[in-house]
Amino acid sequence: MASSQIEQFWHDLVSDIKANRVELPALPDIPLKIRQLIDKGEVTSNQVSKIINADVVLSTRLLRVVNSPLYRTARQVDDVKSAITRLGNTNVRNIVTTLAMEQLFQNKLASPLKKKLLEQNWSHSINVAALSHVIAREYTSIKEDEAMLAGLIHDIGKLPILEYSELIPELAENEQALNKVLTVLHSKVGTLILRAWKFPADLIMVASEHENLDRDPSTEADLTDVVIIANLLSHIGTDHPHTKLDWSEIPAFQRLALTPEESISIINDAREEISEVKQLFSI
Repeated sequence: MASSQIEQFWHDLVSDIKANRVELPALPDIPLKIRQLIDKGEVTSNQVSKIINADVVLSTRLLRVVNSPLYRTARQVDDVKSAITRLGNTNVRNIVTTLAMEQLFQNKLASPLKKKLLEQNWSHSINVAALSHVIAREYTSIKEDEAMLAGLIHDIGKLPILEYSELIPELAENEQALNKVLTVLHSKVGTLILRAWKFPADLIMVASEHENLDRDPSTEADLTDVVIIANLLSHIGTDHPHTKLDWSEIPAFQRLALTPEESISIINDAREEISEVKQLFSI
């Protein structure tokens, strides 16, 4: 697909979003309420647990998370309020948002191609989330749960592109052309989504800049660096163009004081932890 056609797609999509002819994906109701409540401050575990308990599936999954090998301590946690006390409000906010993301990647009425791409992108996002969790813990002071959420939403911009493409016959069933549009535009669209969700600037930056491998803001390592490296590592063993690059020249590795070889080694050593993170998303 020619660059001029991709630019026209972007122009038309933004115009239709502004005219309310196309809606951006909405943050699921429960995590939206949790984020709004916790971000106000001075919130109690009773208030947070009341909202989470309204969703049986989400509350069950939160208990599974807090009792998983990643968080488990000596005593089993059997209720949501105790889980919130154990994890803390900030971690609960990130975990609940993370667990709810899956429903955005599900569409039973989608065409076979769209359903295939949604499944591929969800699987990739889980992988990047798990890798981000490990990298943040091993090489930064960034909270693992925040890094996991960042990894999960880094490609969120692909969702409206897939939705909008169904209105364009030459894209709807052309996987090669559609993948080209997804590759070029998903960062721009992802930025629009996270701004609409009123996410913090560091997470918006992840959506906006995770494909910018030359990014060098001359600051200490941040969430975007973590996701850049996790995204690169997720392509190992494939023929993705990123695997053909000289990773030692990518500034994100330098800011984490990490060599590409060390990153691969730590991921190999953390296979069990990565598997545990991925299991959090299995229903």
